[in-house]
Amino acid sequence: MEQPSEENDEDNLQKFSQKLNGYKMHELRMMYEYFRDDLIYIVQILNTHSFLAELKSRNVPNVETYESMKENLGASVFSVNLVQGVFEAGKEAVIGFLECLYSLQTSHPHHNLLAVLWEIQNVEIKTLKEQIIVDENRHPLDPEINEIQDKHKKYLLDTTQFLVECKPPGTTLKRQDFPISERFVNLVVVSTEQLRHRTQHELIEIGEKHESYLCKTQRALERVSPKRLFRWCRQIKQVPNVIMISGVPGIGKTTLMQKFVFDWVRGELYQRFSFVFFFKFRELNRLEEVSLEEMILQQYPHLSSQLENILKAPEQLLFIFDGLDESRHQLDFESRPPNTNTKQKQGLGEILVNLLRQSLLKGCSVLVTSRPAKLVSIDPHIFQLFCEIMGFFHEERKMYFEQFFVDDKKLAERSFNHVRDNEALYTFCYIPSYCWIICTVLSMCFKSQQTNCNQSELFLPKTVTQLFVIFISNILTNHSQETEREKAKKLLMAVGWLAEFGVMNRLIVFEERDLESLTVDTSLHLLTSFMVESKQLAYVNYSFLHLTVQEFMAALVHHVDYKPEKLQEALKKAKSKSSRDGHAEIFLRFLFGLTDGSTMALLKHSSLHQGPSKIFTFSDEASRHIFTWLHHVSPLVKKTSKDAWERRETLNIFNYLFESRNKELVSEILGQNLKMDFSRFNLSPLDCTVLAYILKSCKEPESLDLEKCFLETECWERLSPGLHAVQTLRLNLNELKDEDIHSIAKALAHPDCRIQNLSLTNNDLTSKCCSTLASAIYENVSLISLDLTFNNLTGPHFSDLIAALSSPTCSVKHLELCALKLTHEDSECLVSLSNNRNLEYLNLSHNSITDAGSGHIKDLIEHSSSLKEFMVGANGFSEDVVKELQDLINARQGLKIDVWQSQAENTALPENVTSI
Repeated sequence: MEQPSEENDEDNLQKFSQKLNGYKMHELRMMYEYFRDDLIYIVQILNTHSFLAELKSRNVPNVETYESMKENLGASVFSVNLVQGVFEAGKEAVIGFLECLYSLQTSHPHHNLLAVLWEIQNVEIKTLKEQIIVDENRHPLDPEINEIQDKHKKYLLDTTQFLVECKPPGTTLKRQDFPISERFVNLVVVSTEQLRHRTQHELIEIGEKHESYLCKTQRALERVSPKRLFRWCRQIKQVPNVIMISGVPGIGKTTLMQKFVFDWVRGELYQRFSFVFFFKFRELNRLEEVSLEEMILQQYPHLSSQLENILKAPEQLLFIFDGLDESRHQLDFESRPPNTNTKQKQGLGEILVNLLRQSLLKGCSVLVTSRPAKLVSIDPHIFQLFCEIMGFFHEERKMYFEQFFVDDKKLAERSFNHVRDNEALYTFCYIPSYCWIICTVLSMCFKSQQTNCNQSELFLPKTVTQLFVIFISNILTNHSQETEREKAKKLLMAVGWLAEFGVMNRLIVFEERDLESLTVDTSLHLLTSFMVESKQLAYVNYSFLHLTVQEFMAALVHHVDYKPEKLQEALKKAKSKSSRDGHAEIFLRFLFGLTDGSTMALLKHSSLHQGPSKIFTFSDEASRHIFTWLHHVSPLVKKTSKDAWERRETLNIFNYLFESRNKELVSEILGQNLKMDFSRFNLSPLDCTVLAYILKSCKEPESLDLEKCFLETECWERLSPGLHAVQTLRLNLNELKDEDIHSIAKALAHPDCRIQNLSLTNNDLTSKCCSTLASAIYENVSLISLDLTFNNLTGPHFSDLIAALSSPTCSVKHLELCALKLTHEDSECLVSLSNNRNLEYLNLSHNSITDAGSGHIKDLIEHSSSLKEFMVGANGFSEDVVKELQDLINARQGLKIDVWQSQAENTALPENVTSI
């Protein structure tokens, strides 16, 4: 169902209503319950004012009680209560509620809303009822298979009911297991097709997309709950049965699959599947030639007596394959002939290809998870639905901290507030395993402060590099005995070079032979502080606690075991053409972060670094080598015209400088009068933090263009500390809101403000922001040109702005007030602009001042001694007023006036109307 056009939307609504009225109450109740989670989410994201007004117009009862609920109780409680309240109000209320959603789809075309409406409109209630019943009550099975199913569910329950929380590295705490139903924090999953084109490190890219989706998911993406994965999909007009779920390392792919299986076992999810088979590629890697049946029985031997019968109903089967990126088997969709025999031996990659092709067990469902980087090499048409795990949004992040510090609410709040105030750390908190590392480090820091009152908060991490330095330092401190130091030193070097080998060769899972080749001693307990051991029946493999731990260790080893040729090779590989997906970007950031003396000082506080047998020394030569390399790659920054990839590279260089915390290096690399153009480019809040640092650190930056970046309020807050340093600032077409002006105003009011040209055209500013902007202009002495074209500034506070611009101390010479929806009521205050003796150019065109305000315009012209050019066309003036204004030209020598007869005759703006 597409969005209805204006011509037929009433007819479509009538048909929609007729269909709903044709349902019996029990059918309507069943459907409403089926869509309940979707409806709650939709209500939560809709414009509350528009939604409640629409409900009122359809006489849905008790609407007034909900009007203040969202503000007082939050969006989640509001939406749950409203959906439940409508349900309890009866059939007419439910139908009115659904009609309301139907009417709002044109102005609020969110994918979740469209998906629900499409399903209601196009799926017959009989089909929907059958699906609901089987999902709740499962298929009838023969007694023998039913008995096997019970055994299978019990086995899966035992393996999925607990979440394992690793002990903090280097401590004596034991591993803890928590019921998954208590500790699982909901992850945000969105439907997206943009998974194959990677231009940078996936952790960075997804982080940026995540922060963008945080605000844009309401209008751009479909949020997918587990209950919606195998539901009717309007994009493909069928129920998908081959699905890919992508997510960066540590985002929670495995945990989400574990919760999925756990909910199926308990009868809460998709009982249409009589059997779910959950496999991890890491555990399948050693399988060679096997049949599908052998593969299943190796993990689920209890199915042996009935497996052949189970496989006879493939539409009742779900195969989950977790961690495709960890598979050592190749997926070849082209050269291999299809195989339909479940008993025929073949490679594991061939089994998966045939399941995905549906040539093996046609009709079965297959759910695969993978890191995004792996998907570049896979045929996108194989999967009917692509989903991406976005991890935690704001509420989920806070919830994670509260659960981690469940016994200490003050410590939970203190830790979360510290991270919330440190943008670099907070940005990466969308990753659950990253949250674990941060919480672990902060727990150690705060507890250490409690036992040592002299320790200051200076040692709390403020950058990502500092976070991992403290993480490693705490591990090493617990291995400080003199007898352990040499072993610890040897292991640290070996693990570092193993990590470096993995980063350079894109390996995240290591076999015993990999560790042996780099002399990693697996018998030392210290190894478990860095790496996780996964034991299978016949072999063992290893991986780092998190990919970022691996990248940090890879960078650290170059600083503590400096080998010039190895460092040069690593730098070359990290920036080679074959590495344009940026897989080594975080490694490079750590390399630069570790050049900072204050950051390294945190590691030196480790007791392993004290005394005559200190574990390692840091190489100044390594830092100089890294700085020299940056000088060679940095000329790109000064290139004035850049494509998207070059802009990303420029931001990467800025990130290196940011992590280094070296302002002298910033000046050396960037020089003076830097011009920065990131217009029409997706900037994350972390990017904005980095840009602010660069602006403050480089010498007299000339310009910053952020046109059409659609930055959110958080981005402006993070940019604010550096904006005052630039001369020309273009913020056009950003959907700037009134609250965002506070960040701009701080920059204008800064005592060292250098902003001369400021363009705020084509935004969503209203009269409400004028007082804030006015206060800043009173404080400012640098601003020469201000462009506010295409905003809606008419209203009671507009006069405050004009008063500031009329001040004798105001330095503004060029003022654009074009297309602000000004009326004759706003025109009176404009006369005071004549008090500004610096004002030379004024544009008031494309407003609605009309003849009623023409007298004020004449007064302004007559009293403005400094004005040289005045644009006032397209204001609805009559011919007589136009003539009077033109006569003023003769009375004022040196003043150029452009005036058009009427708005109707001049609807187009001059091409240069938005230029500074």
